[in-house]
Amino acid sequence: MYDYDILVIGSGPGGQKAAIAAAKLGRKVAIVDRREMIGGVCINTGTIPSKTLREAVLYLTGLTQRELYGQSYRVKEDITVGDLSARTQHVISREIDVIRSQLSRNRVTILTGTGRFVDPHTIAVSGAFDSETRRYTAEKIIIATGTRPARPDSVDFDGRTVVDSDQILSLDRIPNSMVVVGAGVIGIEYASMFAALGTKVTVVERRERMLEFCDLEIVEALKYHLRDLAVTFRFRESVASVERHNGGTLTLLESGKKIPADTVMYSAGRQGLTDALDLASAGLTADSRGRIKVGPDFRTDVEHIYAVGDVIGFPALAATSMEQGRLAAYAACGEPVSGLRADLMPIGIYTIPEISYVGKTEDELTESAIPFEVGVARYRELARGQIVGDSYGMLKLLVSPEDHRLLGVHVFGTGATEIVHIGQTLMGCGGTVDYLVDSVFNYPTLSEAYKVAALDAMNKMRAVARFGG
Repeated sequence: MYDYDILVIGSGPGGQKAAIAAAKLGRKVAIVDRREMIGGVCINTGTIPSKTLREAVLYLTGLTQRELYGQSYRVKEDITVGDLSARTQHVISREIDVIRSQLSRNRVTILTGTGRFVDPHTIAVSGAFDSETRRYTAEKIIIATGTRPARPDSVDFDGRTVVDSDQILSLDRIPNSMVVVGAGVIGIEYASMFAALGTKVTVVERRERMLEFCDLEIVEALKYHLRDLAVTFRFRESVASVERHNGGTLTLLESGKKIPADTVMYSAGRQGLTDALDLASAGLTADSRGRIKVGPDFRTDVEHIYAVGDVIGFPALAATSMEQGRLAAYAACGEPVSGLRADLMPIGIYTIPEISYVGKTEDELTESAIPFEVGVARYRELARGQIVGDSYGMLKLLVSPEDHRLLGVHVFGTGATEIVHIGQTLMGCGGTVDYLVDSVFNYPTLSEAYKVAALDAMNKMRAVARFGG
């Protein structure tokens, strides 16, 4: 009756995992995307390019080695855009090859072009080499189209002096100065990268603080290091306008301040890529940010259509999109779905230095009147911290004094996004801080911070207990 059992629109992390999961369950599956966008925004303009750029910046600037070899240490003196993009393009091409191989190995058909709904079971695909529009029917459809940078109508983006977070990867030179509008994850990640390259960065944010969902102490530590890289912060400020003058820009704030810079980057959130889908033909709608509403099994208001990834909104992370795609495919195939453990989703922020956490923050626990004790390990106390030249990193454990469960894990510094998973696993298995106290960790490692922080928390709890607490 149908051409395919399941048809997936979009080949980003959510779409890939949905297609492969359904194929492994024995379904006939196709995935729709433009030839130049295989892998989605994640591979081509988002997660992979930005994180590869970060690695190139860290290596070429020698930033992480300066505590050992002096503040003047650099691997390369005059770093160019070519130096940075060479590594990025290498990784992107390799990742696209991996994705194509995985889809092919699982017998997922790639339908090249842009998809739109004709009716609830039919997708028209256009824009392939032969310029014909072809129609395909499917019993179940999974939307995984992702997002694009949101662009304020009042801003004239030219891709060179005024750019969004996609265009910044295509700059023809490293700017001497830059204004970053928005202190969210993407804005702060790029602010730290360009500051490490020597760009004089000013961050403008209308809220009182940056990364307000993160632990306050961790954010303050990051802010200190960014200021050390000559980043200027303008909180509780809004941009009134951006003017272009002689190849540069002048940003006017509503407070009257004026900031000259070579480049302005807007990081004003993301917009769901649903405009071209013709959702109405499928009986669906999107909100003002292009997002589609779904239920706990990622089913939309139309029973046989599912949506996953950034297009459904928070948390809009590649890692969570992958899991959403897998679970949506299971649901579409009638397999039991347990649902995502929102309380155990790790957040990774690839600033310089990086941040990662899982579980609750101190503020959240305090507001909920949940008692907790804090255990801290600082990298400068660890032999591995001295070896890698990281004296500022830290691991913070939030522990329940009642049953010693881990309530939250917050990491700042080298390897933060890797070692957070130890705490995540312990929390997911219902373990306690006693396990960390009694465990032997390889020495010297950064993971050893867990034992140091666990002992710190345990000693504090014993001190309270001595007073009958």
